[in-house]
Amino acid sequence: MEDVSDLSFRVICKKMGADIVYTEFIASEGIIRNAKKANRKMIIDDQERPTAVQIFGSDFNAMIESAKIVEDAGADILDINFGCWVKKVVNREAGAAFLKDPERMAELTNKMADVVSIPLTVKTRLGWDRHSIRINEVAKMIEDAGAAALAIHCRTRSDGMGGNADWSYLIDVKKNANIPIILNGDVKDHKDAKRAFEMTNCDAVMVGRGCIGYPFVFKEIKDYLETGIEPSTPDIYLRVNTCLEHLKLNYDYKGDHGIIEFRKHYSGYLKGFYEASPIRQKLMKCKQYDEVESILKEYIRYLEINNRLEPVSKVRHKAKLSCESEAYIKKQTSE
Repeated sequence: MEDVSDLSFRVICKKMGADIVYTEFIASEGIIRNAKKANRKMIIDDQERPTAVQIFGSDFNAMIESAKIVEDAGADILDINFGCWVKKVVNREAGAAFLKDPERMAELTNKMADVVSIPLTVKTRLGWDRHSIRINEVAKMIEDAGAAALAIHCRTRSDGMGGNADWSYLIDVKKNANIPIILNGDVKDHKDAKRAFEMTNCDAVMVGRGCIGYPFVFKEIKDYLETGIEPSTPDIYLRVNTCLEHLKLNYDYKGDHGIIEFRKHYSGYLKGFYEASPIRQKLMKCKQYDEVESILKEYIRYLEINNRLEPVSKVRHKAKLSCESEAYIKKQTSE
């Protein structure tokens, strides 16, 4: 979730029902050097709490020192990333590289747990590869080392983000654990969440890619688990209003750069709606909040005129467009 789970995104996810939100992962070396980027990532708004600040690194001294700094900065939870699979992190012996030496992982966890008073949690993967899965043993070691909870991405490091997450390993992990076990990997909607709880008896589920551009997933999961009723798809009004609120937060947080950086979210917010593609293309050129607001409100009026307020997948019959609407589509595509 690097470059995604920043402050504005976390606030929106919290409003939509997320119980705990996590920062982008932060390099321990950047924290102890007082790097501007690391400090920005650690800024927490009271609206988003409880917030877990996630850090990574390979040097014990830097990790221990950064743990103290994170606690002093106001984090509610300190989370260690032992699961990042990307090459530039692993090559520095950080992230999932610790899976090659679980004893070293447990040792660092223990040392960090000893220096902070806030809960310390860990996120990792099933193993380094399919031939070295020791997650039951690793979970026990992490628990004994003083971790308050363990999140497990149900893929190996060699899997990266490919294939399907294998939740079956968590069944035994959960049976033997005395700390909360959080399931991560391929929880994309309310049905996935329900299936994960029923299959593994996990204590919580972690949503990553499934909430990018769709923070509504948290409320949908909660409502579905509580009532069993299929949640309704958020309409275009809620989508656009949430998108604009998110954008405004990002602008307040990052200034003009926040408008440009926000572009990755438009696809998710407008996904499935009629003729959204030319609108997204137009939004990608915007550099001011007012421009975005104007385009989105004009788009809503267009959908209202043509009775296209429902996502395309739910529209069974194609209605004939008015001459005005035909001209509108041509205008969006050409600009």
